Amino acid sequence: MVKSDFSLCFFPVCRRLLPLGLVLLLLCAGCNRHGHRALEINYVSAPQATLRDQVATIYNRVGTVKNGERLEVLEREKRFSRVRTASGLEGWVEQRYLVNQQTYDDLQKLTKENLSDPVEAPGVLRNDVNMHVTPGRETEHLYQLLAGAKVSVLKRATAQKQPGALTASIPQSKGSGAKNQPGPALEDWWLVRDSQDRVGWVLARMIDLDVPLDIAQYAEGQRFVAFFALDQLQDPGKEGADKNVSQYLCALTEPHDGLPYDYDQIRVFTWNLRKHRYETAYREHGLNGILPITVSTGDFDKEGMLPIFILHVKDDNGNIVERKYKLNTPIVRRVLAAGEVKETPQPAARRRKRR
Repeated sequence: MVKSDFSLCFFPVCRRLLPLGLVLLLLCAGCNRHGHRALEINYVSAPQATLRDQVATIYNRVGTVKNGERLEVLEREKRFSRVRTASGLEGWVEQRYLVNQQTYDDLQKLTKENLSDPVEAPGVLRNDVNMHVTPGRETEHLYQLLAGAKVSVLKRATAQKQPGALTASIPQSKGSGAKNQPGPALEDWWLVRDSQDRVGWVLARMIDLDVPLDIAQYAEGQRFVAFFALDQLQDPGKEGADKNVSQYLCALTEPHDGLPYDYDQIRVFTWNLRKHRYETAYREHGLNGILPITVSTGDFDKEGMLPIFILHVKDDNGNIVERKYKLNTPIVRRVLAAGEVKETPQPAARRRKRR
């Protein structure tokens, strides 16, 4: 049987077209049912945002998207982006409510790097706040935390309040001997971890540290930076049902933003079982303290297991050194490392009982 010219030509052509068809199918796999491919991935940085059917003064709302939600960007026009949600809903949203993949990745990295950091103090938010990638009001942010939310404070940093703005003076490091010099207006920021284990920078003035009232009353005009329960005592004569009482280490500083140290003084509050009240068992001033402060316990032979805490302090050369202390209620003493020489106490550093 002789094959026709058609059959001789058709099948080789089909074999050549088959790979092209596979390529087209793969390309279409990245398209939705309307044939629109995603330009990039964005995330919602506002508490919620409206999806509209068109970019016009008069529009219909087709849905809403929430903070942190992942969106595919299909098209951009002036101040709006057409997006698609994970459920396939499409609509236009204002671009100012979106951040890019890089911002999301940076916050994920920040979280991973600081997820296991020790908590310096618990805090409560005064207002709704944004979690920033780096300190600063104009820096990128994604997640928004609501007023009243509880957070864990991890670190402190400063950022310029307004570029070019000057303040009267910025205090210099303790013991530096340098005079106060005019400089840029700075404000404090806290690195915090929220209840969902997300980490970001928050303006410090938006957070109230949750200091126990029995301790907060002894602030003497200073600002609490960190506090830790060193141990607990049981006081049978204490009023109320709870007879367990914590003894605290507190780090404080002057109530000013932009200081070159995280704290410049510590106090240890112990409980007087006879008078049923807190007393200042130890205080030390003139520190150039840097967070974190770490708290644990140690075995001291005849003294037994005692609470210990370690400070990180800058010396006159700018080097960060560790200072270790132990609490054998009501006495607090330095624990010297091998070869370490005890420094001469500064006049301001003293131990006393509160009257």
